[in-house]
Amino acid sequence: MPPLRKTVLVIAPPLVLAAAGLIHPRDLTAASAARWAGLHVVLLPVFPLLAVGLLVPLGWRPRRDLSAVGTVVAWLGAAGYAAYYTGLDAVAGIAAGTAEQHGASGAVPGLFAAGDTLGHAGAYALLVASVATSLVLFSRHGAGVLPGALILLVSCLSFIDSHIFWPRGVFTMLGFAAAFALLLRAAGRPPRPGGQRQRPGPGGEA
Repeated sequence: MPPLRKTVLVIAPPLVLAAAGLIHPRDLTAASAARWAGLHVVLLPVFPLLAVGLLVPLGWRPRRDLSAVGTVVAWLGAAGYAAYYTGLDAVAGIAAGTAEQHGASGAVPGLFAAGDTLGHAGAYALLVASVATSLVLFSRHGAGVLPGALILLVSCLSFIDSHIFWPRGVFTMLGFAAAFALLLRAAGRPPRPGGQRQRPGPGGEA
């Protein structure tokens, strides 16, 4: 895939989420309930795609070297994020908004509590995946990975409690977009001298 297409692929989900954060209601009320639920319906397939920003620079297959463990951890973390954060979107977004819209506001606190539990699990899974991805890319490409890795870490920590709410959540998504682009650029460079190399396969092939 051409580098420009890869860049668009990794930055599109956080940019879409940042734009959605600009119109996301700050509070769930009877007046905002329809927009609250509808927005989360639209975003249901978008939130999991945030993990693509890690998987594309990382690569889709583990290399036969010591980075394979970190790659698998990153994949598992990305999968955990996609599953649990989708749960937050469905429960605290769609379900809570629908309940408020139909006069069942008494159910909303319980839905928010369940959604927060799912969301925190997903955000911490994304943090684990991000740290693992950064370590693997550092082992392959060296210090050029560090700017993107640092922005990624700050964004992950902010994401734990910012969601996409304006202002911090929007800037968190912009941070993800910048981090993913920087990591992708670093991953496109030749492996650093002395970096880990693939072990020879059968017949002496690397």
